[in-house]
Amino acid sequence: MKDLTQGRPMKLIILFAIPLLLGNLFQQFYNLADTRIVGQFLGKQSFAAVGATSSLNSTVIGFLNGLTTGFGLVTARFFGAKDKEKVKQTVAATLTLGFITAAVLTLASLIFLDPLLRLINVGEDIFAESRSYIGIILAGMSVTMCYNIAAALMRAVGDTVMPLIFLVVSAVANIGLDLLFICAFGMGVEGAAYATLISQTISVGLCIRYMFTRHRELLPSRRHFRFSRSLAADMYAQGASMGLMYSLVSIGSLVMQGCINGFGTETIASHAASRKISEMFMTPFSVFGAAAANFGGQNYGAGRMDRVRKGFYDATLLAWGWAGVSVLANYTLAPFMIRLITGMDNQFITELSTSYLRFNTPFYFILGIVIVFRNALQGIGVKLFPVISSFTELAGKLLIASLLAPRIGYTGVKISEPFVWIVMAGILSVGFFTNKELKQVRGPRRAPRPARV
Repeated sequence: MKDLTQGRPMKLIILFAIPLLLGNLFQQFYNLADTRIVGQFLGKQSFAAVGATSSLNSTVIGFLNGLTTGFGLVTARFFGAKDKEKVKQTVAATLTLGFITAAVLTLASLIFLDPLLRLINVGEDIFAESRSYIGIILAGMSVTMCYNIAAALMRAVGDTVMPLIFLVVSAVANIGLDLLFICAFGMGVEGAAYATLISQTISVGLCIRYMFTRHRELLPSRRHFRFSRSLAADMYAQGASMGLMYSLVSIGSLVMQGCINGFGTETIASHAASRKISEMFMTPFSVFGAAAANFGGQNYGAGRMDRVRKGFYDATLLAWGWAGVSVLANYTLAPFMIRLITGMDNQFITELSTSYLRFNTPFYFILGIVIVFRNALQGIGVKLFPVISSFTELAGKLLIASLLAPRIGYTGVKISEPFVWIVMAGILSVGFFTNKELKQVRGPRRAPRPARV
């Protein structure tokens, strides 16, 4: 356990973030390895088939990830308030609400899978492969939920090291299974999907074993599962708010993916490659946001609003530092990175992907504000401004997909995200700088209050 209510905020955020950052970067690495194996051994069409479903996958999985993250923030606030009984009650509620939601989403997504794929304009030439791949991934949604719950609860009590170790084991297994299923067994894109699920299952098993041996303070007893309407409402308000925030972002990407899927296989492959790289560089922003949220959650529970405010500023400075690194890397290494992850020396794909990356990365300084402020406000229970900003992102992408992209092509897609980032940063800045509690110098120690708008 790591108490984030004592010590220098910058140091605590960095120590909290490093294992989380390494874990996320390692996850991106094995996703890139997965992509490279598909592109090199199965070819451009299979690469495009997997890429065409990425936004749908992100939308569904993103909601679950946001949901469990929100649940974890409620746990973090009670942990900061040193209320052990409430911590166990929130863990019990997390398990109950999480698995009910996962079951409903799994059933719904599989029933409506074909209409969803047609809605995002997946071409007939790649439809069968896309359906096979994403169908397997969505069927294993409960496995993803298990890992997300375990990781969110461990983060809530300040433990980010062990989830990193389990993720490394999972990543190595995933790459090995990819090579086995795709190269040795000839299972195609289905092999890549099964490799992902099996490796996630390994990670879940390790997390559960560790929590039963080292984090028994998180384990609820039967009495903690007694239904509490007020606690369930509080947790689902926070969790659904985070889940909605994550999924609205992904729905916006889903809308754009439908637009991109109409531009042809090479453009789909190009966008999939550039998104893989941009997601890798965006990962640290999400980590700093998660660190700010958990730091804010614990200190909010302890009534230390001065530390909450300082932590938010420090996380933003870290995000800006990474933005500078991202700009430098993409302006010097983009073509090399594109060829590396695709396993192809296709001039069209390389040039289009490079132009996307070089246009977007200078706006990462704005993106850093968006991600840190959005997560940080959720960490102290403020839901309205983060959700408004996510709706704004969705509306902006809908507008661009319907009006701009049909007229100027892929250039419209390329400029969409920087445009919405600027608007979102303005909305979140208003929410941050007008928040009365964040203006407090130091508040009294108190129990966490229900999440609010």
